[in-house]
Amino acid sequence: MAADRTLLLVDDSDILYRAGTRRVLHPAKRHSANPLIKPEHPWEGAIGWMSVHHDSASGKVQLWYQGYSGKAAKEKKNESVVCYAESMDGVRFTKPVLRLFDYNGSRENNIVMIGNGGHGSRYTNAVIVDPRERDPKRRYKMTFYDWFRAPDGREYPGVHAAFSPDGIRWTKHPGGPMIKTLYAGMGDPPPFSGDDPVVDERSTRGPRAISWRYPQVMSDAADVMYDPRRRVFAIYGKMWIDGPAGGLAWKHGLGRIESRDFLHWSKPELLVWPDDDDDTHTEFHTSPVFFYQDRYFALNQVLNKAEGLLIDIELMVSRDGMAWQRPFRKPYFLPRNPDGGFDSGSMFTNATPVISGNEMRFYYGAYSGTAVSGDDRGMTSGVGMASIPVDRFAGIRSEPLSAQRTLKPPLQNVGQITFRPIDLTGVERITVNADASRGSIRVELLDEEGFRLRGYSGEDAVSRRGDSAEHEISWRGGTKPPARRAMIRLHLQQAEAFAVTLHGR
Repeated sequence: MAADRTLLLVDDSDILYRAGTRRVLHPAKRHSANPLIKPEHPWEGAIGWMSVHHDSASGKVQLWYQGYSGKAAKEKKNESVVCYAESMDGVRFTKPVLRLFDYNGSRENNIVMIGNGGHGSRYTNAVIVDPRERDPKRRYKMTFYDWFRAPDGREYPGVHAAFSPDGIRWTKHPGGPMIKTLYAGMGDPPPFSGDDPVVDERSTRGPRAISWRYPQVMSDAADVMYDPRRRVFAIYGKMWIDGPAGGLAWKHGLGRIESRDFLHWSKPELLVWPDDDDDTHTEFHTSPVFFYQDRYFALNQVLNKAEGLLIDIELMVSRDGMAWQRPFRKPYFLPRNPDGGFDSGSMFTNATPVISGNEMRFYYGAYSGTAVSGDDRGMTSGVGMASIPVDRFAGIRSEPLSAQRTLKPPLQNVGQITFRPIDLTGVERITVNADASRGSIRVELLDEEGFRLRGYSGEDAVSRRGDSAEHEISWRGGTKPPARRAMIRLHLQQAEAFAVTLHGR
């Protein structure tokens, strides 16, 4: 083993068993300077969907956000645009004047993409930077929702692609949507197999009476990420499910598609939907996913119709990106702001957290009201940021009291976590991310059958105290563990552990 490996305690995937412990979610904390980006210009009537990239070489944080001005725009293609901002510290952002597009007679703006001006508005934007791309003009990749008029004269809604060398100058991929989506027709039965899913009733029901009745498809929000395990691009987002009577477009679940070239995508696969533990008003607005420390995480936007169509953020976890756990339904990882303001109603997360020092930052767009409204401009909006200390999504802490009949006497604030057997060959040292400010933490090693290893028992271990992301683990004989398969056991005395890192040569 050469590379470092971190075992997160956000789930029990690496744990054989534990005793006298409880897992606790640590919600993200909002930055005191929020909102970091506010609507200031006519084309920014409402700020919602956004995406972010941190360039590790330059240190610059690039941020793309949707500016919606609706009918204030003189041209329909400008009703919903993509704007650009940047920052060197991730907190103070500037909006460069780019002069790329005209908005109501002026090019003095930070707009980097406009809509096609079709049946509906351009909507959402998700950006990913691809270091594997050989063509420098395609290093930045974007997915967005828009309308396209085909050679047969028909318009189709769907997810489109665009490419850029720098994140500022974008070229839309020609040829229409990569993925066609459902639009209108809510409550109607799915078409029969072989029927045309596009139903045009404009001659009898008015000029907007046209619907695209595609069943089991992705919807308008399409957050893209790179899946390093499968070596594909993946879009996780809204996917419509049918209602109790079988009608279309009842509510959203979490769907997934994948592609190797960013243009040809697999059929949608429904992965998660509201279940028996959710109330009947719950649906997923969309669920952006990121890969971190051998886990897939989803910042699931939970939309509750009973509370006015408002959105809170739930943290979901998966080991393979397909089967998902939902252990943190309440409290939310990022709830609506109870103190009011721009993020007191609906929040729009993305698939790209930014690590800055010992902090993991989550940027989000937000509204003070519902995301499902007639005119988004009537709300306060902006871009905010919330954070957690690195690797501290959730911790496992010792229970205040364990009093089972097998314990003589009962134990207070004592717990242990036993990991599955792991190969320690090549491991030079072990560190533990833990808060032992009111107690202590020790680490012992056992063989694969559960026998203690001499020289590495709990009695040989040096207790660590205090709150640290890197408690250096040691025994009387030193810090280097034996080169063999073993089980790591954490002893917690009024302490909480978040992660264990095995440091290689």
